[in-house]
Amino acid sequence: MQRYDLRHLKDSFYDRMLEIMSDEVSDNEVAIFMFEIGDFSPIQKSADVIKKAGHTLMNSLKFNEADWTIVVKKSKE
Repeated sequence: MQRYDLRHLKDSFYDRMLEIMSDEVSDNEVAIFMFEIGDFSPIQKSADVIKKAGHTLMNSLKFNEADWTIVVKKSKE
């Protein structure tokens, strides 16, 4: 399990998150992603992006006042 800090990408982190899931995370491995909340729309969109990619969103929680964390398990391809 590894944590990836995507806060520097603001609300443009979705492609990088999927790239990490594809290239750096092994099948059945768990990854933790941190991103900025902004207007809260990235929370639902990140869940939708993960589901569409075929992975499992295991947890989604507020990390602090400005950041959100999701825990994702990579499904076998």
